[in-house]
This record gives sequence, C-alpha cells and structure tokens, in this order.
Amino acid sequence: MGGDLVVAVDLGGTRYRVALIAADGELRARVSGPTPADRGPSAVLTQVHDAVAALVRDAGWEAVAAVSLAVPGPVDPWTGVVRQAPNLPGWFEVDVRGFFAQRVPTRVLVGNDANLAALGEQRFGAGRATRDLIYLTVSTGIGGGVIVDGRLLLGTHGLAGELGHVALDPSGPPCSCGNVGCLERLASGTAIAHRAAMELRAGVAPARLAALASDPDAVRTEDVAAWAAAGEPFARRLIADAATWLGIGVTGFVHIFNPEMVVIGGGVSRIGDLLFDTVRAVVAARAMPAFREGLRIVPAALGDDAGLYGATAAALDHTAG
Repeated sequence: MGGDLVVAVDLGGTRYRVALIAADGELRARVSGPTPADRGPSAVLTQVHDAVAALVRDAGWEAVAAVSLAVPGPVDPWTGVVRQAPNLPGWFEVDVRGFFAQRVPTRVLVGNDANLAALGEQRFGAGRATRDLIYLTVSTGIGGGVIVDGRLLLGTHGLAGELGHVALDPSGPPCSCGNVGCLERLASGTAIAHRAAMELRAGVAPARLAALASDPDAVRTEDVAAWAAAGEPFARRLIADAATWLGIGVTGFVHIFNPEMVVIGGGVSRIGDLLFDTVRAVVAARAMPAFREGLRIVPAALGDDAGLYGATAAALDHTAG
C-alpha cells in the first residue's frame, strides 16, 4: 500500500496548495501556486499533478500511501467526479480521480473541500477529542461539513453538509444555487460587502465612510471589518446583522445534529469577538437548553490548511479500511 505519507492537495479557484503530511500530522513539505482556472480543467489538473510529482521526488512514491484532493463544489467521493465547481470555469462532471489515477502509482481520493476541512479540524485542529462536530467556513461563500460519531457525514450521493445553502429567509435575496434567503446570502463575506455597498449608495452610511469609499462596489469585507475594529457603528451593525443570521443558522444545525462543538473558520471568522460573541448570544437565546449543554462555538485552528489536513485524515481512514 505504500508508506505513511499523504500527498494532500487543496484546490481553490484562486490558488492550489500541495503538502506532504505524515500520519501524525507533521507537515514535511509544501508548494503552492496560482490556479490557472481560465485555462480549463485539464490545464489546472496538469499543473497540480506537476506540483505533486515535484513534491514527491525526494521522498519517493514508495513512501506515499495516497494522493488525497480537496476540491470545491459538489463532488462524488466514491468516483472522484466533480459535479460542478462554481469558482472553476468549465468544471462540469470532471473526473479528477481518473486523471490522477492514470498518472500516480498510488491510491487517489477526492472530496469536497469544506467537508474535508471539517474532518481536518476534528482530527488535527480545534475539534481534537470530539466525536460530533459541525464546521462552517465563512468567506466569499459559506461551506460546511458535519462529523457524526467521528465520521464525516456524506449522504446518499456524497453531497451532505452544504450548510451555506440552507434557506433561512423566504423573502431574502436570491442565491446562486437557485433558492432565496440562503445562509450564504445573509452571512458570508460577500453578503457583508454587498450590504455595505447598498447602504453607501443609498446614503445610509456616514458621510466620512462614503468619502473613503468613492466606489461603493469596490468595498471589501476587509474594509468593513477594519471600520468595525476602529469602532465605526455602521460597520459594527453590518457585522452584527450577518453574525445574527449565522447564529440562527447554527441554532438550526445544533438542533439537527446535537454536536459537541461548532467550529467556524474562513476569512470572516478573523473578525473575532464581534462575530463570535453575537453568534454565541443568538444560540444561547434560541437553542433549547438541552442542546446547549456542553456546546462550544470556537474559531478554527488550522486556518487555510484545514483542507490539507482533512484530505490527509480521509486518506489515513481509507488506508486503515
């Protein structure tokens, strides 16, 4: 079956990362680069494969137990086919596993990036020693994963855990998934920036901020977070509104899955206490008491490496049978 190293790949719409990780979680080596998304699936996969081959050159393939890839969008984890990757143009029914299986002399596994990030946080990050965990990554969109009794929840077609597309507001904004009022459209970084732009254009925001943001559509979530950190009430309200929706979503997930821990990662989680204090307060006010017992809502510990560690955990599980 090979050695005890895993080649973990985290393929994003903007960048890809490849790491050589040992069974104990030691990261031995890594490479990364920009994803040539505009050149199509074959070019992207070829570039990632070349990075994998370069990384393994010193260790040798005999030391590698598996190549394990975390990819965006709905993916069939049994066949390794990406059904659709919204941030990768032209990615419809792409056989990622087949591509790599023809080119590497070891086992190949493929999983959804947010699902695998959940597994990474549970095995190597904030959720170590927990058996039941919900993970949310709050960034441009909102992804998620659910760990039940130590195992990743996959569902009939391997698509479980699409927590960002749970609809919360029937009169809310339309979502790219075809629904309306999804958590992603209410609480993501994109939602925060969009709300800020709307209020700047409408003249609701203070004049001093309108002067700073001459082009409202260019306002980023990071700008809103910086204004909030400086004590700007307008920005703090926008973040608190998004965090309230996030807390409402978390309350529902807690009632469904009864986890020990909810881990929140992604760029928006770096806002810190303003976000987490609001989420915790909403859950405390809305969740039934029995579901709150022992529940912890915490920041992710692995940052951008969660997908790499989750891909590693999935490979180790598969190797162990």
